[in-house]
Amino acid sequence: MDLKDKVALITGGTHGIGATIALHLAQSGTHVCLVGRNEDQFGVKKQIEAIGVKCLLLQADISKEEECKRVVEDTLAELGNIDILVHSAGSAAPGGLLSGARDVWYQAFDIHVHAAFHLAAAVAPLMKKNIGGAMIFISSAAGLRGVKNALAYATVKGAIPQFTRALAFELSDFNIRVNCVSPGIIRTRFQNFLTSDQIKNNIDNRIPLHREGSPTDVAEAVSMLVKNDFITGENITIDGGMTMRIV
Repeated sequence: MDLKDKVALITGGTHGIGATIALHLAQSGTHVCLVGRNEDQFGVKKQIEAIGVKCLLLQADISKEEECKRVVEDTLAELGNIDILVHSAGSAAPGGLLSGARDVWYQAFDIHVHAAFHLAAAVAPLMKKNIGGAMIFISSAAGLRGVKNALAYATVKGAIPQFTRALAFELSDFNIRVNCVSPGIIRTRFQNFLTSDQIKNNIDNRIPLHREGSPTDVAEAVSMLVKNDFITGENITIDGGMTMRIV
């Protein structure tokens, strides 16, 4: 896909991985709609507009179906099309089966899985009409292996690659490509809860490349998946080798 003058709708686009993806696509000439629950505290909209492309900023809680529909409608009204969907919005979901994870469980499905379904359902008819498009969902290394004290998070992130595969097959006749990426330990505010000892243990013992990843590492993979017209139904793990090791 040639990204010049395409339109991307990016949830979680005002910070972290989502913001970096937005900036990468903008640098290739893509107009962007940033969707965030809160205000753009990091000035991502201004950074994108400085590149010379259009940028729409929408506040929404995409854990709700009607909000997913609204952001798609508003993006179409303001930017005229949606060629790319990136669902990067998410949140931590701590707790286990025996430690009070019930409410967290339902909230995690709403923001990670149900939002992916509702956004895809709203965007797919438009992409079908356009005879093509690209959807990218953000999973996690936590969805590939068992994780203590994060039952809901590991489960919803594990659902994303399968959703990707099934949807990619369903939409393939319309030239709509669906892929996902599974980041490992990426240095964003999401990792701010880690202690210095935990960070050291990650780098020394858990990550074979002995360093944390950056949002740019993820954004470059997402950009490649959007551009490459012959990849669909795939998951790319971006974790410095963390989930491929046995010990």
